[in-house]
Amino acid sequence: MENMYLVTQDPIFNPNDFSKLIPHIRRPVYILFDSSKRIFGLANQGRIVPTQDSGAFELKGILPPLYPEWLGDRSFQETHNVRFSYIGGAMARGIASSDMVIALAKNGMMGFFGAAGLSIENLEREIIKIKNSLDTLGLSWGSNLIHSPHNPELEKQIVELYIKYGVRRISAAAFMKISPNIVYYSAKGLYKDDKGIIRRENYIFAKISRKEVARHFLSPAPSDILDALLAEGKLTKEETELARQVPVAEDITAEADSGGHTDNRPLNVLFPVIAGLREELSAQYKYKSRIRVGAAGSLGTPAAVAAAFALGASYVLLGSVHQSCVESALCDSGKKLLATADMADVMMTPSADMFELGVKVQVLKKGTLMGVRGNKLYSLYSRYNSIEDIPEKIRQDIEKTIFKMPLSEIWEETRTFFARVEPAQVQRAEQDPKHKMALIFRWYLGSSSRWGITGEADRQTDYQIWCGPAMGSFNDWARGSFLEKPENRQIGQVALNLLEGAAIFTKAQQLRTYGVPVPSEVFSYEPVQLGI
Repeated sequence: MENMYLVTQDPIFNPNDFSKLIPHIRRPVYILFDSSKRIFGLANQGRIVPTQDSGAFELKGILPPLYPEWLGDRSFQETHNVRFSYIGGAMARGIASSDMVIALAKNGMMGFFGAAGLSIENLEREIIKIKNSLDTLGLSWGSNLIHSPHNPELEKQIVELYIKYGVRRISAAAFMKISPNIVYYSAKGLYKDDKGIIRRENYIFAKISRKEVARHFLSPAPSDILDALLAEGKLTKEETELARQVPVAEDITAEADSGGHTDNRPLNVLFPVIAGLREELSAQYKYKSRIRVGAAGSLGTPAAVAAAFALGASYVLLGSVHQSCVESALCDSGKKLLATADMADVMMTPSADMFELGVKVQVLKKGTLMGVRGNKLYSLYSRYNSIEDIPEKIRQDIEKTIFKMPLSEIWEETRTFFARVEPAQVQRAEQDPKHKMALIFRWYLGSSSRWGITGEADRQTDYQIWCGPAMGSFNDWARGSFLEKPENRQIGQVALNLLEGAAIFTKAQQLRTYGVPVPSEVFSYEPVQLGI
């Protein structure tokens, strides 16, 4: 070990000072063996030129340059026309804003607009804004489609909107099984090119954390759904037959411990399972196209990003960290809360959209009581069959501390809302008092996520901010740098620094495999101002 030396195409360094050599990811690194310990050299057009005559040396290896663009699966970049294998996740209610999607695209990355929880009118307006900014530049982008088991009509309207405006990429989230709407989007526009290869117009990025759900997306669409879509005239005969030969999604995002909907899976456990299933089903169905598996969740530092790529991720997808960025639609006070979070400052609380199913989301705990209050409401829902069954003292307490208004007024607001967007919910609530209670409690859960966007000052302790532990690790990494303050966290700088650091860590790890004694300080890359 002590006879190993490194040289680069830069002026000579002390050959034992490896930490100065490692960051040169964009240049080749030459590894020399010198038995006399007196040979230093410069790299010159692929040759080692000794600067002293005495001693003999042997070239043990050459580590080529490594660029952040080379991380991940090159087919991801080619298929989706991006420079980096990096995606901004679709944080709901427009937190992953149109500005965020545009900024990511202009930095050579891809962003998904956070469509969940928005009205069709608002979603349409934001789609038009993104298209006007990016389509003329030929840059890629996408939008979210969250599964709506209680409102399939809304899911259908969103898919039809995406097809109308030519939204070519969607992030499919919270799906537990394949729906006709997702099959329609996937199969629409399938064709064979002049070489007989099946090509897509629409791409689905299925965000999953369970093997059984991944199997649905990695398999061809169910025949009964395809036949029904053909009978309805939504798909042509050619599209239907081609859909039987390809997976529903060619891009699968293995989502580990993340903000919002999550199963809290460790990435190093989840990813190999999903990658193995990909290989199994690719062989079973003899797919011609390549299926890419990306990684999401718990990615907040260069080391974590490098580890995801080392697992074999085709791309990485980040969400929690992006919420604290300038382009995020989260309010400034919410961003400041995120910027002070530690990795343990998160907790699980009931989800507004799947409250009655007991589904939970991961949220920020520090600086807000929303998580605790959400769990209290679900506990009451589990114990009682109606609002009237809840003891008077408890009802008064939640009216005062959580709702801050009488529950009767909450119901009037709720009934008015659902009468406009989904009248069947009101009809059911009038016949089922437990469902009425669920809708009232969902008012708080839904409102709390909106307050974190609008910045309601008197509701800061009720902000519902979706957040995973990656936020805390990012804050630790950014501390003391220009990225420490949220007002400096432009998403382009955040993403480029994560990728640059991941490339440095990857090259340092490669040197370790050569037997070079890489010092620990090499694995502590600090954020710097970067450009593309």
